[in-house]
Amino acid sequence: MSATTAATLLFVPGDRPERFAKAQAAGADLIVLDLEDAVAPGRKDEAREHIGEWLAAGNSGVVRINAAETDWYAADLAMLARHGAVAMVPKAEDPAALRDAAEVLGADAAIIALVETARGVLNAAAVAEVPAVRRLAIGTFDLAAQLGIDPSDREALAAARGALTLAAAAAGLPGPIDGVTGSVDDPRLLTDDVRYARRLGFTGKLCIHPRQVAPAAAALRPSPDDIRWATSVVEATTADGVAVLNGQMIDKPVVDRAHRILTQTKRS
Repeated sequence: MSATTAATLLFVPGDRPERFAKAQAAGADLIVLDLEDAVAPGRKDEAREHIGEWLAAGNSGVVRINAAETDWYAADLAMLARHGAVAMVPKAEDPAALRDAAEVLGADAAIIALVETARGVLNAAAVAEVPAVRRLAIGTFDLAAQLGIDPSDREALAAARGALTLAAAAAGLPGPIDGVTGSVDDPRLLTDDVRYARRLGFTGKLCIHPRQVAPAAAALRPSPDDIRWATSVVEATTADGVAVLNGQMIDKPVVDRAHRILTQTKRS
């Protein structure tokens, strides 16, 4: 599964190599080997070595590196350049810095830009246009902390989520990846969070516990009603791309949406 098509991404601490295989077996589309928030400062180098060994053995995973202003950033990038893994860049807000990172990562550089600052939201369109950026993701907890709001307040973060959806669409990227849901024991809350983000155009979810993967994946799939509607639209479409279904005009934008739903159904 590639960074552009992954729906569920599960974090695992980079300094806990005994958990890497377990995380990979949890059913997420991709695991995110974390060098940033989940690893204490004194264990960063050790975590980097563990992740390098995992990747060198032929295993896969996105790697969330440390932010550009930290002492570990250059070593993190160098390790990824050796192994060719996808980099999740935190605090992504400066297109020039992302282009510099891509240069270090090499010709096949692939970046998930984790937007989690006010500046990052305001620069989301420019961030999405960086050639190596394959996907945008929102870091709701850090963003909410900067803004002084509750990260669980969907309305308060609606504008930020909308900005990422627009930026991704304008750059021709897949829908963004939504931030984590803090509760690991409330599948109903997780499902509601995912469905809300999906209505805003998000197509992925960051998970922090294996128990979150299955409900997140289920909530990201098109509903049976969506699939029936999309199938009916495609079947009703005429050669010139215009039709009427249940009294409603069906033209190209509607047909395109139907095809996207059916494509997503096949992927899931």
